[in-house]
Amino acid sequence: MQRISNRVQALASSQTLAMSQKSAELRAQGVDVINLSVGEPDFNTPDHIKAAAEKAIEDNFSFYTPVPGYMSLRKAIAEKLSRENGLSFAPEQIVVGNGAKHALCNVILATVNPGDEVIIPVPAWVSYTEMVKLAEGQPVFIPTDIEHNFKITAEQLEAAINERTRAIILCSPSNPTGSVYTHEELAALVEILAGHPEILIIADEIYEHILYTGGEFVSMGSFPLIADRTVIINGVSKAYAMTGWRIGYCACPVEVAKAVTKLQGQFTSGASSIAQKAAEAAYTGPQECVEEMRKAFERRRDLVVRLAREIPGFKVNEPQGAFYLFPEVTSYYGKSAHGYTINDSGDLAMYLLQVAHVATVDGGAFCAPGYIRFSYATSDENLVEAMKRIKAALAELK
Repeated sequence: MQRISNRVQALASSQTLAMSQKSAELRAQGVDVINLSVGEPDFNTPDHIKAAAEKAIEDNFSFYTPVPGYMSLRKAIAEKLSRENGLSFAPEQIVVGNGAKHALCNVILATVNPGDEVIIPVPAWVSYTEMVKLAEGQPVFIPTDIEHNFKITAEQLEAAINERTRAIILCSPSNPTGSVYTHEELAALVEILAGHPEILIIADEIYEHILYTGGEFVSMGSFPLIADRTVIINGVSKAYAMTGWRIGYCACPVEVAKAVTKLQGQFTSGASSIAQKAAEAAYTGPQECVEEMRKAFERRRDLVVRLAREIPGFKVNEPQGAFYLFPEVTSYYGKSAHGYTINDSGDLAMYLLQVAHVATVDGGAFCAPGYIRFSYATSDENLVEAMKRIKAALAELK
């Protein structure tokens, strides 16, 4: 008797989490593994945010929370969106969830019907495809490559749209590539989307503060032509080093926010009371910590790009945001060493784990075979040692 649903059996496991688990298992065996597979800031949560959580405990914020989140937090998010992004959202249009991942999945489940098509530029974060499949939608991929800095064009977008298109998911700055769309590039996409009023625009902006362009972040919601059907996905995990607190949100058209609240009420109810009060302090408190972490990530970006460009066979671009490097690695295909033959980027990621003891992620997990992803959200010392090991291990492939 089959006890697991077809719905779950059809889902792929998260390769990013799987690689992180494999590296943890090796470390438990005494192997000195450097983990570059996880997209998680290595900084501690700022003290004023932790203090707010402690105060919430002392003040007995220990009861069920409203399904869409505390009104005080939703007001703080609305003010943040207005102050930083020039966006106009009422608190009633914001639903707080257990991380941006949860908020995004809620939006997809609340808006995508069986057979609906959802456009996903690739490379793309591992969970986009699986969330669409969970909603019984059909992912439609628009391929990009390193020569074009992993960004789609207006012409590609127009060609992907048909009468079944329900939504597009756009992530800038991007996981896994670190690519950032300029105002002009987004405006060209908006021009196309303006002619298709039935399409919902889902903008994953979780990396907005980790930006190296020297300019201000441009939100997809800032374009009047599509503002009334743009959903913003964001949260506190990346900018405030709060991955474990699990607070994210969607800012939506009213009808979408109501649908998400209805769905969340039957699944998880409201997010953690203590974590919500901490997130409120993140948005309303001092912001210097955000810039300090951004500067550290930019320094690490510069370091890892320089070291990666010294490795023969790597094709490397310069990420403009987030904390990932996504080199093209097909030059190693067909080569062998230590009993491993490299037939694809998955083989190469496993070779680097077992031989160099560095955990990376196969680009195939992001619908982009031929690449691997490094996270440089770790110390300079770890990055230098990791790239040294990778260079030595790759030199042995013949």
